[in-house]
Amino acid sequence: MRIVIPDDYQHAIQTLDCFKRLAGHDVSLHHDLGPATQDELAERFADADALVLTRERTRIEGALLDRLPKLRLISQTGKVSGHLDLDACTERGIVVTEGRGSPVAPAELAWALILNARRQLVPAIEAYKAGQWQVNLGHALAGQTLGIWGYGKIGQRLARYAQAFEMPVLVWGSETSRAAATADRHRAAVSREAFFAEADILSLNLRLSDRTRHEVRFEDLAGMKPSALLVNISRAELITPGALFRALDAGRPGYAAVDVFDQEPLLAADNPLANHPRVLCTPHLGYVEKNGYELYFGDAFDNVVAFFEGTPKNVANPQALSVQRAR
Repeated sequence: MRIVIPDDYQHAIQTLDCFKRLAGHDVSLHHDLGPATQDELAERFADADALVLTRERTRIEGALLDRLPKLRLISQTGKVSGHLDLDACTERGIVVTEGRGSPVAPAELAWALILNARRQLVPAIEAYKAGQWQVNLGHALAGQTLGIWGYGKIGQRLARYAQAFEMPVLVWGSETSRAAATADRHRAAVSREAFFAEADILSLNLRLSDRTRHEVRFEDLAGMKPSALLVNISRAELITPGALFRALDAGRPGYAAVDVFDQEPLLAADNPLANHPRVLCTPHLGYVEKNGYELYFGDAFDNVVAFFEGTPKNVANPQALSVQRAR
């Protein structure tokens, strides 16, 4: 079968152990730093029986699918999200399969950002390379309150890291999140306002949905301490557009560490946050890690093999199977 894999920015997929699972199939990979136009995508995908998508890097909508008459399967790495029009796939009899996520690499990156931002390592290292010595003062984490909005798998890991660093944990989120945090002997904030006001470091760990989109407003950020650090490794769209930059310029919070952006890929030269003196930016590295890639692509390739062997599994839109059989 003809399988196309777009958005392999790092030329990494062929180096994975799990890539061997596609042996016997005609596989092509695209490595350019998108986003590609719809015409470019239609040309690249024209002969594809299956696509394997790298997380949310490529948007798949009905207008594009109409130009891909051979396409039978989209195998998603991780869970299906808003980049993929699942209803449009179902209507056209295109089966979508999905895999698992892992909190390990994202949680570790969040902690790396917290440590780097608090100790101000990047400016210190850059100054050292330029011939300077001890140009700034960092801040230790012990005693600082870690605020976690969203006490799921990643949030729970961050809470355990915080305990090892002697940091009290303050949680905000759904009633379920707050109850789980209390059961783990952490403190649930008494209100949203108190959560933003009390946290020394505040990590956003929410899923993006219609409910959470633009959930964090300028008014929330403006209620943070001038010394506080906001960390976002989840989704840029959780924050109202422009609110973080405006809040930083107003001095509350004083600092930010960001791994996600409204438009991706986004090079530093085009990113105002990357050039802000009190912001640490990374190019969406949360899930970009060897073991994580083996998990994500291993699941995706297993789903491809199972589908073309006639035993589809992990299907997100089972109705599409009926539509496909009816043709």
